[in-house]
Amino acid sequence: MSHQEHQQKANGRGPIPLGVVTVSDTRTTETDLNGQFLRREVAAAGHVLAFYRIIEDEPAQVATALDAAIVAGVQVLLFNGGTGISQRDTTYDALAQKLEKTLPGFGEIFRMLSWEQVGAAAMLSRAVAGVYQGMAVFSTPGSHKAVVLAWEKLIAPELAHIAWELVKTSPPSPAERGGSEESDS
Repeated sequence: MSHQEHQQKANGRGPIPLGVVTVSDTRTTETDLNGQFLRREVAAAGHVLAFYRIIEDEPAQVATALDAAIVAGVQVLLFNGGTGISQRDTTYDALAQKLEKTLPGFGEIFRMLSWEQVGAAAMLSRAVAGVYQGMAVFSTPGSHKAVVLAWEKLIAPELAHIAWELVKTSPPSPAERGGSEESDS
């Protein structure tokens, strides 16, 4: 099945439950521009915000947020903040220990696109994505431009496809493959 066929199948599945976690020692619900932006975008796309939290950049809080999002039924979880290289930036490290599968292309493409905005500073980002207990997890820097870039250029265009890939369990039927079943005899 082609990528386009996957997307068509995925788009018919309905609203996707998403979660947003802002990692910051100083932001509040009122000052969380990234959370506000993502909540608006999720709603505008016809999806459901099933989980929202602001946490400090502490590995235990990252792990707790991951597990709480699973309990809330989140299929795609969006972290923002804590992906830099300062001593306080531990989100990447906490997630890297938890992700069961990684999507290296997300970080690679994110940094390539970031290059156009911030130049060589793009290499300081440890943006990462992967799968944790059947939930897609994306983690971006906390700058608003980074969150908008990741959402608009990478996550939103593939969101339905990503969610569908996580729940499909069996290979496509012969009809879906465009052929017929052949008998063993």
